[in-house]
Amino acid sequence: MLEGMLAGLGAVLTPFNLLMVLVGCFLGTFIGMLPGLGPMSIIAIMIPVAIQLGDPASALILLSGVYYGAIFGGSTSSILINAPGVAGTVASSFDGYPMARAGQAGKALTIAAISSFAGGTVGVILLMIFAPVLSSVAKLFWSAEYFALMVLGLTAVAAFAGRGKVIKAMAMTVFGVMLATVGESALHNAARFTMGIMDLQSGIYFVTLVMGLFALPEALFLVLDKGRSESIENSGKIENLRISKEEAIEIAPVIGRQSVLGFLIGVLPGAGATMASFLGYAIERNLAPPGEREKFGKGSIRGLAAPETANNAACTGSFVPMLTLGIPGSGTTAILLGALIALSVTPGPRLMEDQPEIFWAVIMSMYIGNIVLLILNLPLIPYIAKLLTVPRHYLIPFVVFFSLVGAYIGQNNGTELLIMIGLGCMATLLRFGGYPLPPLIIGFILGGMLEDNLGRAMRKSGGLEFMWDRPMTLCILMLAVGLLIYPIIKDKRQPSRER
Repeated sequence: MLEGMLAGLGAVLTPFNLLMVLVGCFLGTFIGMLPGLGPMSIIAIMIPVAIQLGDPASALILLSGVYYGAIFGGSTSSILINAPGVAGTVASSFDGYPMARAGQAGKALTIAAISSFAGGTVGVILLMIFAPVLSSVAKLFWSAEYFALMVLGLTAVAAFAGRGKVIKAMAMTVFGVMLATVGESALHNAARFTMGIMDLQSGIYFVTLVMGLFALPEALFLVLDKGRSESIENSGKIENLRISKEEAIEIAPVIGRQSVLGFLIGVLPGAGATMASFLGYAIERNLAPPGEREKFGKGSIRGLAAPETANNAACTGSFVPMLTLGIPGSGTTAILLGALIALSVTPGPRLMEDQPEIFWAVIMSMYIGNIVLLILNLPLIPYIAKLLTVPRHYLIPFVVFFSLVGAYIGQNNGTELLIMIGLGCMATLLRFGGYPLPPLIIGFILGGMLEDNLGRAMRKSGGLEFMWDRPMTLCILMLAVGLLIYPIIKDKRQPSRER
């Protein structure tokens, strides 16, 4: 592990990769503040740029910086204007906004910055401990186990669905797998489902799919959502950024508990920063003394520190299943997983052995990124907050422009633009219908890997016997069946429990 850390540190400390850390953190912080644009949208826009970098380590450092930068910076708009920039910072507005209305905006932003830094840093330390343990079983995995892991990843998408939407999430997953079968497969040279279009011979380009599903619909929703406040009054008068010694002592145990809890929640596929922040807030409210419990929702510093710590720790934790098992821990890491595959990097149990420089470079960049984010979010808070005064309708042309350019430069043909526009219209209708889009991305990414590993496993065993002949494969498949059945049973039992 020490050798890997030194190799990763050497890779990150090159001038170019340090620049990628700075650019990713700044863009993530900026986008995280703006209500309406989330990390998935900006990462979708940034993927073509990252692919052009050539070096997979540099590309993943840039995209990872955007991800945890958006979670870090999303608290600013939550606290100042009660308009969370990302879903993971909704719980931060419960006590952060009342503090800002009481004239303690500076103190609230400081608590958010320190909590985010602590949660992210502890998460990176835990990532270093847990990831090598998981990847140590790499030698036990054959094609059969990889197939079972892909099935497990596909069934875990039920966690992305809200109440009553499990069937919709599963339908979107199947749709994603269907899109993955377009074009030639790795097992056969014959084209499938191309409808005679030569440009579909190589399949649907991942960047085009992501742009169409996330970036274009986001621009349309920015046009439709006109009711949200777009400016901050007196944003330049943020002052009194210091917290007292007593306040630091009060939030220290909260930060410690939520750093560990948030990381563990982030490791669970489908949980993510949003669930971690709400759960962290609820736990700290229940643990607080009766007098402190009454302050929650009215400007409690514990109520602000808990979700800010948990969501940043969960953001780091979501990298564990992505890097070590090849299973996305959240919708954003699903897009990151696709970016890795587009860069010819295969995430999974063998990543640490085959390409340790990429794995450790990303982890070490998180250390530096957390320091950069702390610097951005403490002394620069009064200036960064002014960015919130930019009307959102100015962002719409930029989102559309970069989406179109990103899809075109990937394959250099106009068909990609037509496919992206068609996917964008479809995604908009699906969002209005309440269908979750991350499962579609996961189905698309894992679908091709599922087919390839299934073919190799069947050739080796002569049929489907590998599913029950190998104990590890059977255990993983049984876990996948449990993940598939449990949400459906839970949804059916919920109405009777309410009655």
